[in-house]
Order: sequence, then C-alpha cells, then structure tokens
Amino acid sequence: MAPKREKEAIPVVELDSDDDNGAGVGAPNQNNNASSTGAPPQATPQPQQQPLAPNCQTLDSRSFWKAGDYAVGPTARPYISQGQLEHARVHPKFLHSNATSHKWAFGAIAELLDNAVDEVQNGATFVRVDKIDVVKDNSPALLFQDDGGGMDPEGMRKCMSLGYSTKKANTTIGQYGNGFKTSTMRLGADVIVFSRAIRAGKATQSVGLLSYTFLRRTGQDDVIVPMIDFDISGNWVEPITYGSQDDWTSNLKTILEWSPFASKEDLMLQAETYARYHISTTTVVDIQAALFLKPNFEEIGAHGTRIVIYNLWLNDEGIYELSFDDDDEDIRLRDEAAGGKSTKVQQKIQFHISYRMRYSLRAYASILYLRTFTNFKIVLRGKPIQQYHIKDDLRYLEVKTYKPQITTLNEVIVETTIGFIKEAPDLGVTGFNLYHKNRLIRPFWKVTADGSSKGNGVVGILEANFIEPAHDKQDFERSSLFFRLETRLKQMVNEYWKTNCHFVGYQPIGARNLQKDQTFKPSVGVTPKDMHLDQTMAGLSANVLQNDSRTKSSEVVTSADNREPMSVDEICEENIQLFMRCEAQVQKETELRQTIENLEKELEMAKRKSAQLASYLETKRKQKIMKQPTETV
Repeated sequence: MAPKREKEAIPVVELDSDDDNGAGVGAPNQNNNASSTGAPPQATPQPQQQPLAPNCQTLDSRSFWKAGDYAVGPTARPYISQGQLEHARVHPKFLHSNATSHKWAFGAIAELLDNAVDEVQNGATFVRVDKIDVVKDNSPALLFQDDGGGMDPEGMRKCMSLGYSTKKANTTIGQYGNGFKTSTMRLGADVIVFSRAIRAGKATQSVGLLSYTFLRRTGQDDVIVPMIDFDISGNWVEPITYGSQDDWTSNLKTILEWSPFASKEDLMLQAETYARYHISTTTVVDIQAALFLKPNFEEIGAHGTRIVIYNLWLNDEGIYELSFDDDDEDIRLRDEAAGGKSTKVQQKIQFHISYRMRYSLRAYASILYLRTFTNFKIVLRGKPIQQYHIKDDLRYLEVKTYKPQITTLNEVIVETTIGFIKEAPDLGVTGFNLYHKNRLIRPFWKVTADGSSKGNGVVGILEANFIEPAHDKQDFERSSLFFRLETRLKQMVNEYWKTNCHFVGYQPIGARNLQKDQTFKPSVGVTPKDMHLDQTMAGLSANVLQNDSRTKSSEVVTSADNREPMSVDEICEENIQLFMRCEAQVQKETELRQTIENLEKELEMAKRKSAQLASYLETKRKQKIMKQPTETV
C-alpha cells in the first residue's frame, strides 16, 4: 500500500543546478526570498494537496526507458499569497525526460566523476565509486564520494536546481548546470546527497533528497526537494531553520521516510548515537535522524560530498542495468558485455580498450582523462584506477598540427598524435579520440569510409577545446568548426597512410596501381588471340563499371576520357585535397577582406586627421587676417 501523504507543509525548492559549485559530486538553489548575505531562501509553505489519484500510487516500471510513460492528470492551481507572483513549475516527469539525454549509463557516471575532478582545485584528492547495499530491501545502490570543498546550504540548493553553474574557468569540465540531475536520474530513481563545507569560518552540513519515487507515489505535480542543514561550528550539531521549526521537521521526516537507510526498529537499538545530535526532543524521529546522519557524515570527514543513488534502473529483462557481480573490482553494463562464441579475431578485439570500454567502467574511466593526475585518484570498488594513455601503445608515431579558423585574439594550434596500434594489421581498430578540456568526448571516431582498408589500425589523439561538446558530453555540436576538423582528420589519415602503411604490411596506392598496369602485359606462351580476348574482357568490365550506378563501391573507377583508372581511395584523397584548397582560398579571401577593412579604417583615420589639420590651418589663417587690420590702425 502506498504511504500516506504528509499533512505538514513541505517547502518547494525550485530546481537550479550545479555541475560544479564546491561539490565534488553534486551542489543547491536560492529563491527570491534569499537574504543579501547569501543565506538559503525562506521556505514557502504550500497548501495541503488533494488525495492521491489512482494512477499515481506506484511507479509503472523500473525500466528507465519506460519510467516516464504515464499520463499526467489535471493539476490544481497553486496557492498564491497576496503580493506574490506566479512562477513556472517543473513537473516530476521532466526529471525523467531530462535524463534521457544520457543514452549510455557510463556517460551519466562520467558526469559525476567530472564534478569530483573539478573539485581538485578545492583540494580534492580522490573520488570513490562503489556499490553499497540498502538495508531496507537488500538492493544495490551506487555510491560516489569525494573529499573536495563540499557544499554549503546555498550550494546544496543550487545543486538540486536546474541551470545554476558557476563553472566558468577554462580548467573546469562542467558548465551547463544540469549534469547532476540528468546523471543521477539516469542511473536510479532516487538520490540522497550529504555534504560538509567550511565557508568564511562557518562549518555546515547539508542533506538533500531528489526522489522520483517520492514525487510519483505522493502524486506531486511540482518537483519538491526536501533539504535540511546543520551548523557544526560548535560542540553541538544545531539545525539551521529558515522558516518555522515545523517546516524543518517536515523536511526531516520526508527525508527519513524515503531515504534508503535503516528502519525505526533498528534505530531504537542504537539510541546512543543521538548523543551528539542536539535536535529538538528525543523522539523516534530524532534518533532515526542521528542514526542515518552520523555514519554518512563521519564517512565524509571535515569536508566533501557523499552521493547515494538507489532504486537503480532495470533493463528490459527486469535485471539491474549495472552489473556488480561479474567482477568484484569493476562495474559493468550488463547489456554491453561480450558473450557467446566468437572467432579468434573477435576474441582479440574484445580484449582491446576500444571494446572493453563499452561495458567495463574500469576500462572506460582509465581513458576518460587525457592528462595524468598528480595528486588525485579514482577509486573503483576499493581499487584505484590506473590511467591508460592510448599513445603509449601506438607505433610509428607522428605529431601533426592543425590551425582551426576561429575568431580569437590568440592563434590556436591543435596537436594530433597519430600512429598504428601495436596489433595492426590483425585488428581493424581505427579512429580518433577527441578530448575537450582533458575529458574524453568521442572515443575511436572513425573518419575513413566504410569498406576501405585505408586507415585500418590508425589511431589518433587530440584535445579539441575550440569546439563545444553536446550536453551529454558524448559527442560534439555539429558546427562548421566540427566539419572542418573532420575534413582535416581525414586528410591526416590519408597523409599518414601514404607514408607508413607499408610498415604494417599494406601496399601503398602507387604500388597497387603499378601492379594493375603490369597485369595487362602478355606473358610467355600467351597467343595474340588470348591476349585480345583478355583485353576485350578487361575493356568490357571497365565499360560496365563506368555505366553502372553502383561504381561507388568498386575498387577501380575508369574515367570517360581514357585517363589512367583511379581507385576509390585516390578519388577520396583528391576530393579532400580540393576541399582543403577551397578552404585555403576561403581563408585567403577572409584575410584579404580583413586587410581591406583595416586599410579602410586607416584611410578614415587619415581623412579625419586631414580634416582636423585643415580646420586648424583655417583657424590660423583667420586669426592672421584678424590681426592685420589691427596693426594697420
């Protein structure tokens, strides 16, 4: 039976967000009643809601991609106090819709790792990712914990809200103020956040609950995020209230009821843990609060953030999407893991990082950041992750440069490391690994045409800070800069392949054409009749290929003016060369226009100076004329 709704008023926190804000793995909001001193907003009591609608009693599905499939019933007009303005509300269904930007569960985990990495500038030395068991139902939960600067009460409210982000530095990864909400809701239906921070000499600890289950099962039509704060600067843990004590207690009860921690029966056995928590009265609620607050905050230490994501999503078969049992030191994606019989080549590919990163979090996190951390580590299920540098396993390395055409004061030069994987030519792994601000955005991006052997085994690495990543940080925005980069990378592969493919057993394009020419020469013992027949068949094949609309997939294309036949690879290379020449002409035209504009500005300045000088001379002339009659008199 679904729990009854609390009759107490629950403050509504308008969703703002944080990928950043002093929270390694998370951060809070502030509404219009916030004081100028930066204190969290005053809680606004909401009227008592109507009884639950029948279709809102339970979650219809524990599968993520089906959890948002429910009808939204009519909503009551919210109570507006006299003198207050109405504000746009966020329906709980938006939490799920917003999280669908993450198609891949590991992409959501990467967002939370980014938040912890951003905390390095605030002293963070680790982020811990682990599985914990929920005592209430023995279900798995996902834990993220770091020792960064933590979140104060204001930061916690920004973390739980949409669009709030103060990350504007060039070194931080987060920037949109949406990552915490999308990532946590993508991994599980509910998340509870504990954070400790020290700001201006004041030590605080805060708890926030973002629960899709709570919102659905209580029939809410607005996103309600219960939060409580404590002042821990003194010897006692004192609650921080912004409205009435009843509001604070209502938030506490909601958090306790919907949290993943112990039952009330367990609390009574550990009542001594209440001693340090000076709440209002020693009630079951107070003891329950002490029991679940103390262990979580003691795990954090003096400062940091602890996030617990529970009610994890299931796949279509009703099994947890994340697998914790296949490897005690890893977290895996169940639907992506390899299985069944395979050939020897397929087995080799399955051991390569480009394949393992699809289903192994340890493999994915090992290449997630380009540069090695000096005083920071990612600890996955008790074991630190060893960073893996792709270029260390490449052969015949070359470094190529690219200057993107962007309008900035400083010239941007992008260095690309390119080479053959050590398994080439046995494995056809190929592609560029594109990073943005040290974070892997697009791994093993294949820019060569499908069906062609050119580029097999060629892998590159570059950091493209001049283009913007998509919101899920798994791809880049399709801008003109992106398409120009794609063309330049194709050219890099062609140039590298032309000069290095023979090292791994491939024939250069020129040698292949020479071999084709030699096949038409008659051998010893071949009669003119046989030779004529061979040439006729060759000519017929060429004509068929020429007239067939499917010549795009052919290895050789014969031109209509009887020039030497060209392979598909040569045509692609020629197209790229023409495109690059066109780009160069466009760049020259842009430079010439800029030169013309500069010259026009200089001419305009010269005209102004000339006019000023003429005006000055005219004034002097008039003064001289005025003096002459005076001297005559």
